[in-house]
Amino acid sequence: MSYDAAIDLLNSRGVTVEDIADIVYQLQLVYHPLLKWDECIESVKAVLSKREVQYTLFTGIALDELAERKMLPQPLQAIMEADEPLYGVDETLALGITSVYGMIGLTSFGFLDKEKTGIIHELNNKKNQVHVFMDDLVAGLAAAASARIAHRFKGAKKYTHLTENNGS
Repeated sequence: MSYDAAIDLLNSRGVTVEDIADIVYQLQLVYHPLLKWDECIESVKAVLSKREVQYTLFTGIALDELAERKMLPQPLQAIMEADEPLYGVDETLALGITSVYGMIGLTSFGFLDKEKTGIIHELNNKKNQVHVFMDDLVAGLAAAASARIAHRFKGAKKYTHLTENNGS
């Protein structure tokens, strides 16, 4: 149920799994030239299937929606309305998503947060909705899904000497 709720919530905010997969594809194609777009869709769905990711989405999106309705206490309401650059809680929350697949997710998130690629750019520039958290959450999802693909890349060096002696 939480997976479907997460998808519905993303869609209600103008974001699709395909939008996120487009970003993942752009991030990983350089390193994985045979990457198929469907693999990116699968990776985004795998990240969204994690309960901790779903809970992070529910929390961040709820704060954006409450800010739109002017239901947050001051000074938080003013901070959200201004999308105050030093607020940083939005990035901190999204980093929880990126950490699901290790440090590569963190570096990809930093790149996406700076470059505002694809739907992230659109979310960041919407004036009729508050997306303080949403743009960072989408960047976190894309970064985690990208890291998941990077970890699965068959061309990655295998460290067989680490597992030969312990049977793992």
